[in-house]
Amino acid sequence: MAMTDAQKRAQARYVRESVKQTSLRFYPSEADLWEWLCAQENKQGYLKGLIRADLEARGTANGVPAGGEGNGHDVEGPAS
Repeated sequence: MAMTDAQKRAQARYVRESVKQTSLRFYPSEADLWEWLCAQENKQGYLKGLIRADLEARGTANGVPAGGEGNGHDVEGPAS
């Protein structure tokens, strides 16, 4: 069954407000990384799996370090 115009608008609004997207570039010096990623059957699932494994290894839940607040990006600061 085809979606109605109202359903299409609702879905578009949901995606616009809720779904996050990023872009990733591979330079010629990273051709081996690109080739490895291309060999994966499910690229998105593979990358998300790596991120989930990293979060688990760091003892974080949903990107927030255990016992504190944060965005999951403050792993290590610059060397002093």
